[in-house]
Amino acid sequence: MNAIELPEIPDSTLCAEATEHARAVSAPFLFNHVARTYVFGDALGRLRGLSYDRELLYLACVFHDLGLTDSAPVETRFEVEGADAARAFLAARGVGAREQEVVWDAIALHTTMVTPQRKRPEIALCQMGAAIDVGYAPRALLPDRLVEEALGRYPRLGFKEAMTSALCGLLRRSEAAATSPVVADVGERRLDRFRPIHFCDVIAGAAFDE
Repeated sequence: MNAIELPEIPDSTLCAEATEHARAVSAPFLFNHVARTYVFGDALGRLRGLSYDRELLYLACVFHDLGLTDSAPVETRFEVEGADAARAFLAARGVGAREQEVVWDAIALHTTMVTPQRKRPEIALCQMGAAIDVGYAPRALLPDRLVEEALGRYPRLGFKEAMTSALCGLLRRSEAAATSPVVADVGERRLDRFRPIHFCDVIAGAAFDE
C-alpha cells in the first residue's frame, strides 16, 4: 500500500469557517468523528487515484453530522436535517448551487451503503470515510500508520457509546428521527418502549383491497 501523509484541512476561508462552526455546535467526540471522516475519506481517495474537489469533500465530511447536534430540529431523519443545515451555511456564504448540491447529497446519503458509491467521488468518499470510522467498512482499507496518526490527532473520546447515546437522544426528542434506519436500529436495541415502523405493517395496512 502506498505511503501517504495524514490529510490536512484545505487552506481556504470557507473551510476555516466550516471548521469553526462544526466545533461550536458539536460535542468533542462528534467533531473528532467528522474530522476523522475527512481524513479517512481523503486518504482513501488519494490511494485510489481519484480526482475530486478536496474542499467539497471536507465541507461534506465536517458537516455530515450536523443533524446530531442540539441545533437540529429533529423533525425528520438526521441525515437530511444535516444536509439542509450545511446547504444553508454554504448559501449564506455565496457558494454556488452545484457545489451546495454535492455537499447536500453527500450528507443526506452518508448512512446508505450502496448508492453513494455510484455518485461523484466527493459523495462516495464522505460515505466511506464515515463507514470506516463507525465500522461498516474495514479500517484495513487504509495504512495502519495513517489511522494511528488520525487517532492521535482526533481521539475517539469514547466514540462507540457516545454515538449510540446521541442517536438515542434524537429519539427521546422526537420519534420522527426514526425515519433514519440507523436511528431506528439504535432505538430498537437501546430503548425498551420503542418499536420501529415495519414495512410489512405498512404494506398490510395500505388502503387497498390487495
